[in-house]
Amino acid sequence: MEKKFSWSVVLGLALLGFSRSVGWSLNKGLSFPLLSSYTESAFIKGTILAVEGFIGLFIPVLLGYYSDTLRSRHGRRRPFIMVGGILSGIAVLMIYTAYSMGVPLWGFAMTLGFFYLSMHIYTAQYRALMPDTVESGHRGTASGVITLLEWAGNLFLFGLAGYLIAKAVSMTGENEGIKALAQTPYLKIPFLITALFLIGAALFVYFVVREPEAPEIEENESLADYLKSIVENRDFLKFYAAQTLWWMSFEFIAIFLYGILAFILYGSATEENIKAVTSLGLYLMALFNVTVLLGALPGGILYDKLGRRLSIVLGGVIFALPQLWGWFISTKTEITIALGIAGIGWGILMASSYPVIGDLLTKFEREAFTGRYYGFFEATRSLPVLLAGILGGAIVQLAGENYRVLFPLGAVLVLLAMPMIWFMKNLEAEKG
Repeated sequence: MEKKFSWSVVLGLALLGFSRSVGWSLNKGLSFPLLSSYTESAFIKGTILAVEGFIGLFIPVLLGYYSDTLRSRHGRRRPFIMVGGILSGIAVLMIYTAYSMGVPLWGFAMTLGFFYLSMHIYTAQYRALMPDTVESGHRGTASGVITLLEWAGNLFLFGLAGYLIAKAVSMTGENEGIKALAQTPYLKIPFLITALFLIGAALFVYFVVREPEAPEIEENESLADYLKSIVENRDFLKFYAAQTLWWMSFEFIAIFLYGILAFILYGSATEENIKAVTSLGLYLMALFNVTVLLGALPGGILYDKLGRRLSIVLGGVIFALPQLWGWFISTKTEITIALGIAGIGWGILMASSYPVIGDLLTKFEREAFTGRYYGFFEATRSLPVLLAGILGGAIVQLAGENYRVLFPLGAVLVLLAMPMIWFMKNLEAEKG
């Protein structure tokens, strides 16, 4: 069946991306400071947050594979999206309940693990729906819009959390933001809103967005053959390896931002110092997302108009350079400028890299397999969470709790990824 560009489908997927970003941002914005109430160890906190990466290594790959072959009147992707969205919303409410009831660290960690599992149930299916429904020449534009709404979801959550912390501080007189928030009824608000978005968006896509007719798969490859084919195809292998590197760079900052801020501004990342920079961290996350929005839409357009290689490399370099500067940063102003510039590069990089797998599958006439290949796409985004959480925490401890070292290390990883993209043979595609 011929694919036609449909703004209603793109906006439906963008809404789903918005809700998922709100969920992941809740995790990024509040999990680290809440875990700091249990322990000051960077390694322990990083390891718990890295569970997301461990789960993401397997669940998207397996469920993406099986969604390709699913034949039902409900579609291939939408059943996973509905189940995953509802469970994710429930998991968010469980995280708040566990913390407010004062469960021990292992109990709080288990609720986070259930949230990560629920979110990854439909990660590959959400990603696969875009190339399923949009032809190759328009995927950059669609990716730009979807990326725009995804990062708008981040901005919404970080802005909401920052506003609530400011109100809690004024109400309680407590200097530490997260501690003030925990003393007021405001703590439940971001969790309730996130659950509403996750469940609502999943139901919206299930009942409103129509999937195209599933293509016939004459010779369905086994799971082992599918994984083998990725290793044998150099273009897929280069892209997945490059994405692993630049996402690890991102996760170094995303996971340990509060520790980085506390170390740069106060000289150490103690519980008190981390809680003292919570408001600033949320503000900087919001700023980063604003500049990601500025880079996302033109990044998608550049992908379709300027070319795949050049747009990806441009985004990567813009993202890496402020991190090299990060080793010398010592003030709030410098941190703000660096993260703002990095956000523009990250927006270009995200919008330019999302359509690559779909275009490669079109090139090699394997569009029936978008679920499994986007499942592996998500695994190479999850592996960095696992590696960055564990290795980042270990590196920080080996460096004498010097969180600043993560900046130049992240820059090196991004710059190592760029030659892999540049030397992909089949990256460029027909213009629509």
